[in-house]
Amino acid sequence: MELKELLYKVSIEKVVGDTATQISAVHFDSRKIDKGNAFVAVRGTVSDGHDFIAKAIEKGAIAIVCEDIPQNIKEGVTYVEVENAAEALAIMASNFYGVPSENLKLIGVTGTNGKTTIATLLFQLFKKAGYKVGLLSTVKIMVDAQEYKATHTTPDPLMINRYLKEMNEVGVEFCFMEVSSHGIHQKRIEGLVFEGGVFTNLSHDHLDYHETFKEYRDVKKSFFDSLPSGAFALTNKDDKNGAFMLQNTKAKQYTYALKSYADYRGQILENSIGGLLLKFNDNELWAKLIGDFNAYNLLAIYGTAELLGLETLEILRLLSELESVSGRFQYMISNDKITAIVDYAHTPDALKNVLDTINEIRTNNETLITVVGCGGDRDKTKRPVMGNIASSLSNKVIFTSDNPRTEKPEDIIADIEKGVEPQHYRKTLSITDRAQAIKTACQLAMANDIILIAGKGHETYQEIDGVRNDFNDFEIVKDELKRMGK
Repeated sequence: MELKELLYKVSIEKVVGDTATQISAVHFDSRKIDKGNAFVAVRGTVSDGHDFIAKAIEKGAIAIVCEDIPQNIKEGVTYVEVENAAEALAIMASNFYGVPSENLKLIGVTGTNGKTTIATLLFQLFKKAGYKVGLLSTVKIMVDAQEYKATHTTPDPLMINRYLKEMNEVGVEFCFMEVSSHGIHQKRIEGLVFEGGVFTNLSHDHLDYHETFKEYRDVKKSFFDSLPSGAFALTNKDDKNGAFMLQNTKAKQYTYALKSYADYRGQILENSIGGLLLKFNDNELWAKLIGDFNAYNLLAIYGTAELLGLETLEILRLLSELESVSGRFQYMISNDKITAIVDYAHTPDALKNVLDTINEIRTNNETLITVVGCGGDRDKTKRPVMGNIASSLSNKVIFTSDNPRTEKPEDIIADIEKGVEPQHYRKTLSITDRAQAIKTACQLAMANDIILIAGKGHETYQEIDGVRNDFNDFEIVKDELKRMGK
């Protein structure tokens, strides 16, 4: 492909060299450069791609896209100065793969909580409806029946467009994609053509990256601002930021809610450990998922499916068949009727939702034991808040490691403990080793008790000092209860 074709719709400041040169591949990692490639020098949070321009040319790059053209120009290399290299990379990635998002209906799901559940269950529903479907999520990437491992909530632009191109090749009609605030802010979704956007909710998260809640909120909103007039924007009206997301969007606006009047209205008729009896608009349905937060998720799925053209009765039938997503209120019941629940709740709001749900459906004759930690090298302000929530809403709490990364687990736990109020001190226990914390919860649990293991959910690793070790909350609790004969 000629460089000038790759640069279609890129905001260019200056060109030095020939844009008719043929480009064999595009990369932003200089280590991947080969002869005839284009290198895009992106400024990242850890390193600056401009520092690797010389290395990229040495390895065979014949085009350099950057924000500052270097003083030493090499003959035979074309230099393109752009306003924003990250944005240019995303648009070039889309162009390189033939703008694959135009050839299917791409739906972006954004918000603090619920993204994975909504995107994954939409994938399940449309698959059950007989369509070829794609999924780009935190848990996994699906190209119809082909599964790939996910590394980020929102992958880099080259990876996104490569998967979308593969979806085109196998005839995928719908793709459901988690859209993270990092992905929006780092321009990873530029150049993509969305059929619709879904907003779930907004609460305390990623303030280590965005610094203020306002910036976090505004980044989410920018996704809806960018939707075209032919797309739809579906938002949670019960969330105080729901209406804000729709301001200035050119897309057709729709709402869903459990507590307000909305285009898609929901009501919880029954909430139990077995599932939810719901009323959506004028129709009743039974779902296998549990809790108020899943009622919102299901309502968002219902609205999205209708907006994408599925028949109402078919949607209701398929909703009743959906299974919970791995690590999202995933539960098992042991021989002694001990209920063990694993959930990804790693924000204060998500943890409160899960604990509120458990407390709503329990009889209070059993003990609720919560195992929870917080990730290292991330927003520290939420740690005491989560300590307060866990100790206030549980009978017993074990504070432990999550993914400590490069921080000392003891320091993270100390931050969590700061949020515990004096009347709850005696409820709490701190065990640095997460596996031991889960095993201790199993030892403490008696018949009919409930164990909640929060924070890591679907993750199958624990990251300590930059090393990812095999670790699976659900497998550990299941094996331990079995080993103990409970």
